[in-house]
Amino acid sequence: MTTTVLLDAGVVSRCRRRVHLEHDPGMRDVERGAPDPTAELRKADAAAHRRAVADRLSAHFGADWTEVPPGRGGEREAATAAALAEGRPLIWGAQLPRDTEHGRRGAIDLLVRTRGGYVPVLVVRHKVHDPGQGARTSPLFGVTDVGGANDPVRKVRPQPRDQLRLAHTRALLRAAGHADERTGHAGVIGLDGDTVVWHDLTAPTWPGSRTALAEYETRFADRVAVAQAAATGGEPLARPSRIVECKSCPWWPVCDAQLVAERDVSLVVRGEDAALLRAAGVETVDALAGIDPEDRDNPPLVGMPLSDAVGLAKAWLADLTLVRRHREVSVPRADVELDVDMESFGDAGAYLWGTLLSGADIGVEQGYRAFVSWDPLPTDDEARSFAEFWSWLVEVRAAAAERGLTFRAYCYNELAENRWLLASARRFTGRPGIPTKRQVQQFIASDEWFDLFGSVRDHFLCSHGKGLKTIAPVAGFQWRDPEAGGENSMRWYRDAVGLDGGEPDLPQRVRLLEYNEDDVRATAVLRAWMSSDAVGEIPFVGDI
Repeated sequence: MTTTVLLDAGVVSRCRRRVHLEHDPGMRDVERGAPDPTAELRKADAAAHRRAVADRLSAHFGADWTEVPPGRGGEREAATAAALAEGRPLIWGAQLPRDTEHGRRGAIDLLVRTRGGYVPVLVVRHKVHDPGQGARTSPLFGVTDVGGANDPVRKVRPQPRDQLRLAHTRALLRAAGHADERTGHAGVIGLDGDTVVWHDLTAPTWPGSRTALAEYETRFADRVAVAQAAATGGEPLARPSRIVECKSCPWWPVCDAQLVAERDVSLVVRGEDAALLRAAGVETVDALAGIDPEDRDNPPLVGMPLSDAVGLAKAWLADLTLVRRHREVSVPRADVELDVDMESFGDAGAYLWGTLLSGADIGVEQGYRAFVSWDPLPTDDEARSFAEFWSWLVEVRAAAAERGLTFRAYCYNELAENRWLLASARRFTGRPGIPTKRQVQQFIASDEWFDLFGSVRDHFLCSHGKGLKTIAPVAGFQWRDPEAGGENSMRWYRDAVGLDGGEPDLPQRVRLLEYNEDDVRATAVLRAWMSSDAVGEIPFVGDI
């Protein structure tokens, strides 16, 4: 198969519609959305991580290390081809020869020479293993020990995208005549930066006993067909449909405009549910709003009850952010209430625990209080700030109990807070003031820890999402900072601690504290609103 397009490894994990838009000549001058700040930060951090790993490997392997210099694609490709022809033991930053017959192009962090050719190694800034056993690993400086050995303390953390990228590189190596056909192994160096996890791309690891290579070939052939049709003006093979990735996609303004114009059903139900409804002939929000949820001929959905989908469609048509699922709305309350919001920086740690104490007087100062570390993460000072937060929380709970008062702490979407409560207890075990994992688990499981997000999910249908920044304004709350948001806070944090090499930006620290304070105040306002008669002004879905 000869194509007029050349695709990199990213397309196999990318939305099919995005692949179409990226190769449609008519879309070249169309305005796209601004880059996602969080994604840009992740890219910068990943690049720094790769550089740090490369420097360590280079220092260790010395003359066996070859680095392809930066430059234009053609220059890097020529340098890589020369290094491959010379049989260089370790080639960093390889730009592989293009496979024009099959439409492939791409780069890889590291190529390792074996007796039979080369195998690829990917360097990523995420976890690639968990505690357990069964993974095949090598120490970092044993990267030349292709395939590694059975690891008694690590198991593979599933990262399908990594395996697909490695399969793409193996296909390029094969096309260039440099793949080691004797082994299907390819390596990944993850966040820890000291271990190589080896994947056998020829072993059945995908659903249906498929190998990573087979899964890759199926996906890549599909994306080539999509891109080829777009590039040659053929019938589009991918239509727009809203999925989770849309919110960070630069092409979302293009797709959003088309979906709204078509009143597409994916505006209220995403992914597989949208596909199921389309297959049943329900293609628009209007059509969804008009069906009878009790009709047994309707398709069952996987993401939500059909009745909720119909209610969301009605809310969308009426331009309502919220509608009540039930006539009565209630939220558990307590005599002493504490709102909690945590701020983290990627996987590096949690640098801020913000709290808002309110309710009955227990002899502890009420209002906003922050427990924060401004040492750049990762840092041992994080243990100090977390210990202070936990000790204060224990003090508040005890003071309420001594006075015979009920206590409850609230957060909004507990997944993030629970993750770092448990991770902090585990990482800093034995340090002064750090709770045991069991103590944290008991608190999380108790009635004193309440996720307000769950109440919103249970009591409302939210046609524009259930995020706090979307829901709290309905209750009358507004953030002081017009740019308030998790994505921007990552950038503010970098400046606040001087993570990029400059002096710490003290006003950005104030900005982060105010942002965090507004988050906890937003949950308090939302809870009070849900407990008041004012919530009755939100239409009941059965009345729309």
